[in-house]
Amino acid sequence: MPSETTHPLRKGFTTGVHAVAAFRMALEAFSATGERVMVVTDKMDNDDLDVTKGCEIVVTVSADKEDLHRNATPHKPYRIGELELYAGKGVGVVTRDGLKPPKGFPAINPVPLEAMERVAAAYADVIGHPVYATVSVTEGKSLAKETANAKVGVVGGISILGTTGWVKPVSSEAYLDSIRAEVAVVAANGYDTVALTIGNTSLAVAKESFEAMQIVEIGNFVYEALSIARDAGLRRAEILCGIGKATKIAQGKRNTHNRFGGIDLEALVVRLTPEIGRRLETDTVRTVKGLVAQLNTEDERKNMHETIRMDAIRETNKWVKPLQTNIRIV
Repeated sequence: MPSETTHPLRKGFTTGVHAVAAFRMALEAFSATGERVMVVTDKMDNDDLDVTKGCEIVVTVSADKEDLHRNATPHKPYRIGELELYAGKGVGVVTRDGLKPPKGFPAINPVPLEAMERVAAAYADVIGHPVYATVSVTEGKSLAKETANAKVGVVGGISILGTTGWVKPVSSEAYLDSIRAEVAVVAANGYDTVALTIGNTSLAVAKESFEAMQIVEIGNFVYEALSIARDAGLRRAEILCGIGKATKIAQGKRNTHNRFGGIDLEALVVRLTPEIGRRLETDTVRTVKGLVAQLNTEDERKNMHETIRMDAIRETNKWVKPLQTNIRIV
């Protein structure tokens, strides 16, 4: 058989880079014609797990505000000299405190916004009268359903993001950015506790005990999520997860994905033996649930869960002082 061909993973540009490029072309055309201008660009493909890959980004510039197709959510424009920049259809409006774009404004992050300000400044003398613009994303409202935007209070579309301008292929940064945004909203809205969930079962359990705004799905990023919660000034974080993930945390795994290591079942059995009062069998067992199946009484199950839970709490409390952590095994 022919060998499999591998290719370098492709980088891409952020939505912010595409929006700024379209904004520049639209202003240049408008300064030359004085007529309504619409510039369309497709976000380039890349090897990141990004819902906005290939999306259509549209910048419209006009001397008449009524020419613009704006997000219907009431919001204020960014004022850049004589230019007013609105959220177009498919670009969200920020409705809660805690995010980088201010509440009541288009969901355009500071770096691309600053780039647009520099572009507009270059055309200020040419334009010389009030101008109105929108950044839109075709089908952006639908794309936003695949993000955490609605949860953090970004309404009606996606956000125009970007810090370095590059999207790294198959990187964790997009996921961590989402965690940062959600935790920032938790802190900004007066909560001192965040519920960090790993998996669908823990998410369902969290909804029974916490407000929706307090719940953040963290994938396997345990240490990173706790660090984000600490840095946001929160007092307490509760991790809800299954017994397998809790065991990984108890054994010092800061990320619970399998590529960062599995569970040391032998070490777990040695740890549990004095708590349960007997040694569990490991010869034919590959998982923590296999050990659980050997337990005969409710007391044994409680002792096993509590031992793992307390070891995990001690471990996480060491990582992120002064944040107080708790583990709930579901």
